[in-house]
Amino acid sequence: MPDLMIAEARDRPASTVLIVEDVPTQAELARLLVTDLGYDAMVVATGQAALEAARSLRPAAVLLDMELPDFDGFELLRRLRAEGIDSAVIVITANASMEAAKDAIRAGAFDYLVKPFRRDRLGDVIGRALAQRASTATPERPAQGQRHILLVEKTALQGSQAAALLAPSGYAIRSAASAEQALDLLTDWLPDAILLDADLPGMSGLELLGQLAAERITAPVIMITDQSNSSIAAQAIKLGALDYLAKPYDSQRLAVSLRNALRQAPARRERYFGFIGASAGMQAVYSTVESAAPSRASVFITGESGTGKELAADAVHRASPRARGPFIALNCGAIPRDLLESEVFGHVRGAFTGATGDRTGAARLADGGTLFLDEIAEMPLDMQVKLLRFIQTGTFQPVGSGRTEKVDVRFVCATNRDPMSEVQAGRFREDLFYRLYVVPIELPPLRERGEDVVLIARHFLQNFAREEQRRFRGFTVEAERLLLAYAWPGNVRQLQNVVRNIVVLNDAERVDAAMLPPPLNRMAPQPLLACPDLTPPAPPVAIRMPPAPPSTAQPDSQQEIRIVPLAEMEKRLILAALQQTRNDVPRAAALLEVNPNTIYRKLQLWRAQAHQPS
Repeated sequence: MPDLMIAEARDRPASTVLIVEDVPTQAELARLLVTDLGYDAMVVATGQAALEAARSLRPAAVLLDMELPDFDGFELLRRLRAEGIDSAVIVITANASMEAAKDAIRAGAFDYLVKPFRRDRLGDVIGRALAQRASTATPERPAQGQRHILLVEKTALQGSQAAALLAPSGYAIRSAASAEQALDLLTDWLPDAILLDADLPGMSGLELLGQLAAERITAPVIMITDQSNSSIAAQAIKLGALDYLAKPYDSQRLAVSLRNALRQAPARRERYFGFIGASAGMQAVYSTVESAAPSRASVFITGESGTGKELAADAVHRASPRARGPFIALNCGAIPRDLLESEVFGHVRGAFTGATGDRTGAARLADGGTLFLDEIAEMPLDMQVKLLRFIQTGTFQPVGSGRTEKVDVRFVCATNRDPMSEVQAGRFREDLFYRLYVVPIELPPLRERGEDVVLIARHFLQNFAREEQRRFRGFTVEAERLLLAYAWPGNVRQLQNVVRNIVVLNDAERVDAAMLPPPLNRMAPQPLLACPDLTPPAPPVAIRMPPAPPSTAQPDSQQEIRIVPLAEMEKRLILAALQQTRNDVPRAAALLEVNPNTIYRKLQLWRAQAHQPS
């Protein structure tokens, strides 16, 4: 019988939809809707049955309920992807939370549906899923890799029409129905281009365009208008849009505009030399390194400890014409003050007590290559004078020698301090600062890099599992949520140590939340201890409720709901959460069940608004 079932499954058309639902009435309703849309349907009630069916059936799409009797939908989704089953997964949830939807998308789902869903919504999602699946199977994918497009359209119908026009080109498409949804997506995901409807609910397309510029999101934007309106088009171009389209537009016009936009957009990279990360901040770092590397200009790298300053210096060297020359790194903060000059310039025998022979310094070793001076703000002032002369002339004298040597060195330096503050405090020479601070590169802290946390953690997990001979293949969704919610004060170095701790002390296929070491395993979201005072400072619009029946009415009381703008309510809730957690953004984000980057972005926006002239 099993062989017969597999044989029948293989004969099914490519438009078969697998429905994974354990509630019989819900399963039958979904089956009726799917078959009414013209697709073949197969229903299973457990995750294990779904996995077995998917192995034999290879369905075009899977309607996946998140609540299953044996294991949850996230686990099934991970197992499908681990086995290379590329069916388009559409998650079904009874919870309309955007966070749940984001978790599903992060885990590899195409889209989600909230119960109860209508036939037209189901048809739209399945249609887009199958169109994208068909397009990614064609050989027409761009040579530089699949490009990512954000489509911001107010209605599902218009969005699906645009997606259908884009499908033959093989683009990976994500959709948003409002500017607010688009900004949430852009918090931790960077598209190669944005198709933006001018007429959106809430924040308009033009307002969103201005917000993109304010947040330095450089993806090219093509504005879409309902008609050929020169006024809107002119405003869009002035605000930074690359082009505009007037509805209705055809596939050829859309393809030309998008192709022109992508020519101006650099390919999004998840890896660059030793770096791992696809966030907007890291794309800017990669671009700066590429621009600076071919020159002889000095590079000054700043960033918190553990952000990868030596990786950045190494990238500058390896991307430069000096890549075949030596790369010499010297940590100025780790060398005793009385030995620093000898480490940089070398010494001759007898130059000081203990100098039993000649020693070649970093300056000579770096000849023809790059000299990286890490933690340069730790260098004493008397040594800064000698370094300045070396930079100006390219010559130096080893300690104890009267002989002048000349070398060809490219200087890269780094510090985790604010260099201008060090200059103002008199701890760093101003003339040396301006000699070195030619091309600045600021590395973003890990807490501001969104999904890069997960990319880096997966990389470390793979390497350490191989090294320690463990079975680990990935993280559970809950574990990844905790990684994203944590502030990472030690940045990438701390994340590396956390993953190594997990691999050394555990062995399983997936890292779950219980395996995370402190303090991450204590970061489960907690309920608010008390409801904050949300009474608005300005007199609100009041709605007087009808009085309760005499038997239940409270004497001397008025039932009234105070209405405030939604944006004001959001701000007050975020500030209340920050106050309760003593400005611990990750903990506040956990309380509010949002991504920490959402809070960082809101705070940045409010600061900018506070500094605008009235």
